[in-house]
Amino acid sequence: MAKTQTVFARYEKKYVVSSKKYAKLIEKITPYMALDEYGKYTICNIYYDTDSYELIRHSLDKPSYKEKLRIRSYGTPHDEDSVFIELKKKVNGIVYKRRTILPCAIAMDYMNRCIMPKNDQILKEIGWFIQRYDLSKQTYIAYDRMAYFGKENHDLRITFDFDLRYRLDHCDLRFKDDGAPILDHNDILMEIKMPLAMPLWLSNILNELEIYPCSFSKYGTCYREHIFAQEKIGGFVYV
Repeated sequence: MAKTQTVFARYEKKYVVSSKKYAKLIEKITPYMALDEYGKYTICNIYYDTDSYELIRHSLDKPSYKEKLRIRSYGTPHDEDSVFIELKKKVNGIVYKRRTILPCAIAMDYMNRCIMPKNDQILKEIGWFIQRYDLSKQTYIAYDRMAYFGKENHDLRITFDFDLRYRLDHCDLRFKDDGAPILDHNDILMEIKMPLAMPLWLSNILNELEIYPCSFSKYGTCYREHIFAQEKIGGFVYV
């Protein structure tokens, strides 16, 4: 069995693609990319932040260094199912991710009450990060994903995320995977993940279809378009 990767360093580019362009793009990348074995699957996340959303507000200012903390599952887990706790940092355009794997019930106890389940260096780093900022669970975000990998270079991955949705209550991975929409239902988020430069064939396809990169964060967009808007309506804005 392949060992689960726990440390990543790579470039990530994001694009918001219409359903019409998505169909054309899939047709053109098929000679170079293969759909992974899982087909379409659901990813569920809980983002941890301060009560004033300090981490995501800092991230939206587009600094050269930013960081976020989340717990992630594939599908809606039961207590004993494995989930990932991930500390993600972006430094000058390069994404670094450190993560550890735990059963869901144990992971939630650790994140919410700092109950250390094992002697693990990444968990220690995450615990220090939680205590430094006094973080707590703030936002649940889920989406359905199709992932492709390069036929010649498996480190090249392209993911397509559909039906991005969020909720601010019931921030528990074990509580269904529903929520209010983040984007228009016709918009698809594409991410290209690569260790080095983009291959020329892919660059040519994107140019041909007029698909251009954008600055996009699921959590950031959710905060800016929905959470912050609700705060303004309610007469309360964090500064």
